[in-house]
Amino acid sequence: MNTPPYVHGYDPSENQRLQDQAGTLVELLHADTRYPAGSRVLEAGCGVGAQTLTLASRSPDAHFTSIDIAAESLAEAQRRAASAGLANVEFRQADIFGLPFEPGSFDHVFVCFVLEHLARPADALAGLRGLLRPGGSLTVIEGDHGSTYFHPDSRAAHEAIACLVELQRLAGGNALIGRQLHPLLCGAGFADVRVSPRMVYVDASRPEWVEGFTRKTFTAMIEGVRANALAAGLIGAERFDEGVRDLHRTTAADGVFCYTFFKAVGIRSPGATRER
Repeated sequence: MNTPPYVHGYDPSENQRLQDQAGTLVELLHADTRYPAGSRVLEAGCGVGAQTLTLASRSPDAHFTSIDIAAESLAEAQRRAASAGLANVEFRQADIFGLPFEPGSFDHVFVCFVLEHLARPADALAGLRGLLRPGGSLTVIEGDHGSTYFHPDSRAAHEAIACLVELQRLAGGNALIGRQLHPLLCGAGFADVRVSPRMVYVDASRPEWVEGFTRKTFTAMIEGVRANALAAGLIGAERFDEGVRDLHRTTAADGVFCYTFFKAVGIRSPGATRER
C-alpha cells in the first residue's frame, strides 16, 4: 500500500468531526466550485463523503466518480449519498497511486485534504494529471497547520498543535502542505496554476464559526491525537491537556482564532502530448 496511515483514525468521533468541518466550511471553500452539465469528475480520496455531498449537490448535472482506499469510509460515503438522494455519484474503492481508469477519462479532478496524508504527493498529482483530458482542470484544497494563530496566545497550545504536525510527518504526510500547492502542481506539469488562500477568522461575533470550526473542527482534531502524541513521547499529558484547554479558551467572548486553507486550480495543457 502506497498510502500512509490516516493520522486522525477512523472512529465515529473523527467521522463527526469531518462532517462538522465540511458543513462549516462549505461557502469558504466551495462558493466557486461548480462543474458543467455532462462533466465527468473524479473525486480522489472521498473519505466518508464529507465533501462529496457538497460537490454532487452543487453540480447536479455533472457525474462524479468518488474513490477512496478505505472500505469502511467508502461505505459511509455511499450511505450518506443515498440518504441525501444523490444519483450523480458512483463510488469505487481504489488507491490513488493505482487508479483503474484510462488516460483522459475525466474532464475534472477534485482533491481535498488528501495530499497532506501522502508520502509522494507530487507522484499522485502527476498520475491524476494523466487521467484528465487536455484542457481539463484539477482542483486541490489543503490546510496548513503552520498558519494557525489565536488570542489569547499560548505556547502550550502551539506545542499540542506541533504534536499533530510531527505525527503526520512520522506517518509519511505533511500537515504544512497548503503553502506548497503552487510548486507541487507546477512540478506535476499543470499549467495556469492559481492558488487562493481561504482564511478562517473566528471571533465572538461569529458564534457558528466558534462552535463549528474552533471547537468542533480544529480543537477536536488536536484532541483526537492525544493518545498517539503521548505514546510517541512528543509531549507530557499535563502539557498537552493545558494546550487543549487554551485552544478552548479562544472560544470565549474575547477570543480570536485564525487558520488558512489553500485552494489551487491547474489545467492539463491542451497541447500536452506525453505524460511526465
